[in-house]
Amino acid sequence: MKSYPENSNFSKITASVFGVYIVLFAGLYYSPFSVMVKWWERDDYSYCYLIPFIVLYLLWEKKNDFAAKIALPEWKGIILLAIGIVFYWLGELGGEFYIIYLSSWAILLGICIMNMGVAKIKTIILPLCFILTMFPFPNFINNRITLGLKIISSKLGVIMMQVYGMSAYREGNVIDLGFTQLQVVDACSGLRYLFPMIILSILISSFYQSRVWKKVLIVLSSIPLTIFTNALRIALTGILSEKLGLKAVEGFFHDFEGWLIFMITLGFLLGEIWVMNKLFPESRRIEAAREKKPDIPVTRSMSKKMPKKGGALTRPQFIVSVVLLGLTLVLSKGIEFREAVPMNRPFNEFPMEVGEWNGTRQKMENEFIDALDLSDYIMADYVDKRGRSLNFYVAYYESQRKGESIHSPATCLRGGGWQFKQTGSRKIALQDGSTMPVNRAVIEKGAVKQLSYYWFPSRERILTSIFQMKWYNFWDALTRQRTDGALVRVIAPVGRNESLVEAEKRVQSFVREITPVLSGFLPGK
Repeated sequence: MKSYPENSNFSKITASVFGVYIVLFAGLYYSPFSVMVKWWERDDYSYCYLIPFIVLYLLWEKKNDFAAKIALPEWKGIILLAIGIVFYWLGELGGEFYIIYLSSWAILLGICIMNMGVAKIKTIILPLCFILTMFPFPNFINNRITLGLKIISSKLGVIMMQVYGMSAYREGNVIDLGFTQLQVVDACSGLRYLFPMIILSILISSFYQSRVWKKVLIVLSSIPLTIFTNALRIALTGILSEKLGLKAVEGFFHDFEGWLIFMITLGFLLGEIWVMNKLFPESRRIEAAREKKPDIPVTRSMSKKMPKKGGALTRPQFIVSVVLLGLTLVLSKGIEFREAVPMNRPFNEFPMEVGEWNGTRQKMENEFIDALDLSDYIMADYVDKRGRSLNFYVAYYESQRKGESIHSPATCLRGGGWQFKQTGSRKIALQDGSTMPVNRAVIEKGAVKQLSYYWFPSRERILTSIFQMKWYNFWDALTRQRTDGALVRVIAPVGRNESLVEAEKRVQSFVREITPVLSGFLPGK
């Protein structure tokens, strides 16, 4: 039995093999990765520019451990490769970038295992997993996180100001200080601090030679710490605005508060490590684990699995992975899986008289139209003969491609400061005797109460979930070359002298009247 020399103890993928993988990756992911880099321009994800450099540093740090392991190509990686290809089609046909980003990571990991083996890849698993932190979340998840952080930070900020002695009241994400109002916008939600602090805590825990539970505690504690310190920032802004005016909410003071809070959070994390070291000191075994491990001898069975010199291009794992990725690339570029399906009739022909309801068209501002990326829309206020009103809104998408898809009212309304008091679903009996599922929510902002119904007509289906819509977009793009769909929303104000039951009857009556009219505009099967 002999030791395998360090300078040849793993199979080096030749420049030609590496070049083939680069070409295939560029063909599959150049477009979505270009969009990803544009996302990095947003303040919430600007930290992502540093992630590639952090990954390279972590790889460099692990270079000795990586070189010490023998490369033994394994077929286990084909499972991850297959998962990555499935994710690619789910994201490509379902119109979701994040799933495509996950597919690139799964394919990368699968290729590495197929060419170098699990044992070798384990030595660099941290930098490989760190790649995941540079992928921006989907819009609907990002919006929900932002909204939740805004509400929590606003609540805590108001409590802190009240403890200080200020008169502060909150309505949604707007804080009323009497002499002025502070709006906790997306930029102040804390999202741009939360993700970097989580990433920083992962880095700190990776260099922290300690037990696993301590590392996990450091990462998990970064979340409440960031939320708390961001609320402290909001409270400080309110307190300083009383003395400094607008200077406290904009310019140098506003930016300085952000950096100060970031450093305070980092200080808390380092203090947490110090406290744990004092209360739970580590044993000698941690130091022993740092010692360099001896070279691993090569057995006969391992020698058989080792690739022959110069056989990188003929290796079965390489050939299979290239064929699968090449086929995916050809299909994605050579076949159009989506067709833009126009409406039966444009919404400018939608009638303003429907049954006993008379409507008045409303216009949406161009900035919202551009942000929603819709193909056509109608927004109108309808009033019945008794003077009761409601708002009717429909957004239609000819093709829901990546980044151009339907937005849920559950996110948009909450972002406007509306609180959802009652949420659920209903089945409405239609004029033809059938029933239709809808989402139902009672929303409130201050003393204003409204009843909202919304649903998603997608081809011949009526859907009530964003996740349902993503799945059927994928399936219909694959089987029918269609991803067209719409959002329908009806909102009715609930008067002070009106019961919720009466408002419910009014909305359902309007839905029964409008549904057959709407079906003449939206494409069916």
